[in-house]
Amino acid sequence: MAKQAPFTPQPSQAEMQPVLHLFNSGKMAEAEQAANKLVKRYPHTFILYQILGIAQDSLSKPQAAIESYKKALSIQPNTPDLHFNLGIALANTGEIQTASQHYQQAIALQPNFFEAYGNLGALLQKQGLLEDAIQNYQTALNINEDARGHFNMGTALRDQGKLDDAIQHFKHAIRMFPNYADAHNYLGECLRDQGNMEDAVKSYLDTLQLNPEHAGANYNMGEFLYLANRHDEAVAYFERSRLDDWQERALYCTYKAEHFDEFKTKLDEIVRTHKKHDAPFLATLSSHYARNFGVEDNYNFCKNGFDFVYQNSITELAEPNSQFLKDLLSDIDNTAIEVRAQGMIINGKQSAGNLFKRPEASFRKLGELVKQEFINYKNRFAGADCELIKSFPDELEFTSSWYVRLRRAGYVDRHIHEVGWISGAVYLVLPKDRKDPLEGCFEYGLHGDNYPQKHDDFPVGVASPNVGDIVLFPSSLFHRTIPFNSNEERICIAFDLKPQGDIFRRSNY
Repeated sequence: MAKQAPFTPQPSQAEMQPVLHLFNSGKMAEAEQAANKLVKRYPHTFILYQILGIAQDSLSKPQAAIESYKKALSIQPNTPDLHFNLGIALANTGEIQTASQHYQQAIALQPNFFEAYGNLGALLQKQGLLEDAIQNYQTALNINEDARGHFNMGTALRDQGKLDDAIQHFKHAIRMFPNYADAHNYLGECLRDQGNMEDAVKSYLDTLQLNPEHAGANYNMGEFLYLANRHDEAVAYFERSRLDDWQERALYCTYKAEHFDEFKTKLDEIVRTHKKHDAPFLATLSSHYARNFGVEDNYNFCKNGFDFVYQNSITELAEPNSQFLKDLLSDIDNTAIEVRAQGMIINGKQSAGNLFKRPEASFRKLGELVKQEFINYKNRFAGADCELIKSFPDELEFTSSWYVRLRRAGYVDRHIHEVGWISGAVYLVLPKDRKDPLEGCFEYGLHGDNYPQKHDDFPVGVASPNVGDIVLFPSSLFHRTIPFNSNEERICIAFDLKPQGDIFRRSNY
């Protein structure tokens, strides 16, 4: 005789009705409370755990939602929507690998689950696996062509440096959903990277017309205005954005506008109220002001940045007839990577996208070697009494990476990397025919970007790299390439490291 499954009591329709009414009315806190009360009496009721998970998700209680979804799956394990929802909750708590497994399980149970393909693609993209991400985005679009799918594809193509293709997908998303604010903004960013500022600004303004509080578009408008030296106008946009380094950018505009008293008041307030002095851009401003006006620099990100410039040789690149070096140069020459418009580069060009996230083995390998040099850097300066080392990133994530190719009379003007923590470059080709030994060298200092000067006493340092060398330095330091006059090329791969955090802007529509 077959063994019967044990009887598990279930709530009556009358008992469930109040819970469902609260849930369907969007009263999630009350629905959670009611469901929790009922589930104590009926601990094997699938729908109660499903309601709890969704309610807890909406109330920003991801850990509680995860437990509820798991309990629901223990009752009905072959429910694709639950695997999908659990994947979202796990991703929100940083459990990327487990989240990916649940998206894959949802797809296995429901092969046309295009939203699961899209979310899986987003996780792969976040891990830098762009080819895999694009494959999942394309599968999602093949199943169901929608605006979000085109938006996701656009972001991945942009990371690959394929700006023209990315633009087409953002435009397609907008055609399908004209009010898609994020798509308008990202379209603007791609147009900006191509040097088309007129159309880029139009896209930012289109975004703000749809959503005046859109953080990314306000930030991008602020950036456009400060690059146009319209500093007073830019401040309002940065302050409205409250995104990323908005506070530093607003303070920068105040300083460039030479409102020195206002600048000092705001800087002193930041120094007083911020527990950690962990903003390299603020460090640049603070050190410049201190040098300019002969006062103490009280912002302790890295007061003596010159002491933290690091130079080393990467053996795999520096050895004679290095095959690795040949592979890198071949991939730079032959891979379809678009160029990003860059006003600071004279007689040269810079790649678009994030080079270390591309699929080519040479770029991937170099990224791993650079990460090892970051570890060496941290060990070299261990114990230093500054936030640069105290808060050095545990997770090594490249905010950006790109190549720079310069030709005769080429150089990169003085600048800083505002979004970095540690910046650096690996040198692949250097001019040999130099009449002056400083030609083509790397110069760093405390002044640049036409900051207002009260005097010319701003020190500089010089690193003279060889092929295969890496130079790392605090992102707060100004730096430039000293022009060279020989009829040769100078090729390097530059990059920024930033502390782990959400460097990806979320999409909502």
